Amino acid sequence: MTTSFNAADEHAPLPGSQGPTATVEVPPRAVGAVAMTYAPDPDGDPDPGEIVWTWVPFEENDGRGKDRPVLVVAREAAGTLLTVQLSSKRHNEDRDWVAIGAGPWDRAGRDSWVAVDRVLRVHPDGMRREACALDRGRFNLVANRLRELHGWR
Repeated sequence: MTTSFNAADEHAPLPGSQGPTATVEVPPRAVGAVAMTYAPDPDGDPDPGEIVWTWVPFEENDGRGKDRPVLVVAREAAGTLLTVQLSSKRHNEDRDWVAIGAGPWDRAGRDSWVAVDRVLRVHPDGMRREACALDRGRFNLVANRLRELHGWR
């Protein structure tokens, strides 16, 4: 179940930022067999094909990070999820990023890109909220690039 975040308590840690439900980066080829299946279900629980919000560690892995949207691409047997982060920063001509356009995950309506070179393992209780489901066509663009890069199914 997705954790609710009370913005009024600004001193509370963000879901996914620490402890056993912390979001962590994982080497894409070290996670074993990954079967990506498009399966969004607007039930409040994160599913492949959905964009959810969680705390994401900075690439420097120095303990810092920020709350951001991620695309759920697969569910692992242990119940954790494999995700890839979104950014509104332009990444045209960069093969490590897939353009997915604009959607309701960004209140400003900006275009977004998905980082396919960096994979995050997210615990369901480490998510703040379910934003929306990405349509199947854009999910497939991301999934196909992940298959090409990492040998996933």
